[in-house]
Amino acid sequence: MKKTILLTGATDGIGYATARTLASLGHTLLLHGRNASKLETVKQQLVGLSDSTRLDTYVADLSELSEVKNLASAVLEQHETLDVLINNAGVLKTSEPTTNGGLDVRFVVNAIAPYYLTKLLMPLLDRSSRVVNVSSAAQSPVVLNAVAGESRLSAMDAYSQSKLAITMWSRTMAHSCKEEGPMVVAVNPGSLLGSKMVKEGFGIAGGDVGVGADILCRAALSDEFAEASGLYFDNDSGQFASPHPDALDPRKSQEVIAAMERVLDTYDS
Repeated sequence: MKKTILLTGATDGIGYATARTLASLGHTLLLHGRNASKLETVKQQLVGLSDSTRLDTYVADLSELSEVKNLASAVLEQHETLDVLINNAGVLKTSEPTTNGGLDVRFVVNAIAPYYLTKLLMPLLDRSSRVVNVSSAAQSPVVLNAVAGESRLSAMDAYSQSKLAITMWSRTMAHSCKEEGPMVVAVNPGSLLGSKMVKEGFGIAGGDVGVGADILCRAALSDEFAEASGLYFDNDSGQFASPHPDALDPRKSQEVIAAMERVLDTYDS
């Protein structure tokens, strides 16, 4: 059965490789990117991979919460259902590490924006839908003040904390949805794969991004993830595994989610 799939960060690395695989399978793809010209180039590259593939494109800077809201509004207006949401977009190193509102870009793009987008798109997601959140093997305890932009972190500290944050809210949202909402899973697609992020962040070529694309497609479509809600898949070991211990602590997870909600409340006020 063909699916309607929204994929963020579809113009580079693992996201682009994932888009190519899904397009070749004939699914309807809602492709997100930050750069309009790059997104159009990707669309043209994917058009001929399957006669049945439909490609819609959405431009949004996920570091700006207003653009996250606009993205969700556009999808809600144009689609009645959403089978899969893959929150893949992420950032590590950037020349502008803080947003116009003073927030850390890594926390916004890697954790808060996908949380906000998922919440806004809930009307399109039912018990048969899936939310696949890209996490990382790099996870470290979240500094709550940093979520609010009140303390500054190094690029790697902010990245690893934001990846724990998305793992935390994935598990909590899965438990709150129970059997009425979508399957929500956090996935480490593989360490040091050759994405733009890895090349810029670590100065190495990295491994085959196809490894990450394969597991994201499996998480989106395969039966092995049908009952995976609330779990964490570690593609380095090739199995479901325990995330950072803080992600298994309901109190700490709720504190992180509350910190993100305060950011959203400030934005919406």
